[in-house]
Amino acid sequence: MEQYTKNVLNIIKNIPEGKVMTYGQVAGEAGNARGARQVARILHSMCRAYQLPWHRIINAKGEIALKDMEAGQTQKELLEREGIVIGLNGKVDLERFRYDGS
Repeated sequence: MEQYTKNVLNIIKNIPEGKVMTYGQVAGEAGNARGARQVARILHSMCRAYQLPWHRIINAKGEIALKDMEAGQTQKELLEREGIVIGLNGKVDLERFRYDGS
């Protein structure tokens, strides 16, 4: 496994309950600021095997990025169970809920 992939997995595993990170934010902290799509691929292929809190990753606009309606609804419900508010505009307030890694 490449070091970048290990970094991504470690970052995602350590996002605390009630917080979110963006794909690009994870990519940057893992060492590739332009690797947001790679983060999405890692999540898609490894979230079950590594028991990642995949639902805590959203896009840079604060939105759930999943196109599949059922998966998007599942993500929304999981976030709300953790106390994350999704506004009427369908967005998470990143100022309030973004995890900065510290």
